[in-house]
Amino acid sequence: MEDNKNQGLQIELKPEVAKGVYANLALITHSSSDFVLDFASILPGLPKPEINARVIMAPEHAKRLLQALQENVYKYEQQFGKIVIPEQQSGIIAPFDLPKKES
Repeated sequence: MEDNKNQGLQIELKPEVAKGVYANLALITHSSSDFVLDFASILPGLPKPEINARVIMAPEHAKRLLQALQENVYKYEQQFGKIVIPEQQSGIIAPFDLPKKES
């Protein structure tokens, strides 16, 4: 995103938000006017993923977020090495091997 330091933007970070939420699953949907990003955590032993946070943004902001993520992933890989993503069999990327449901 843009460098707002020179614009005098002051952002408040409340303690309960500063703790953050853990997410290892993101679900993204969109309409003509909004992108909806649901962040969830899926953990072994839990029956189903639980959405921890939802962020709704305009398409322009979603594109800025994409650009900022690309830039930060590039910087991360320059400092710490390439991020390797294991090949997936389906369109859903799960951080754990989920048990197969019996028919």
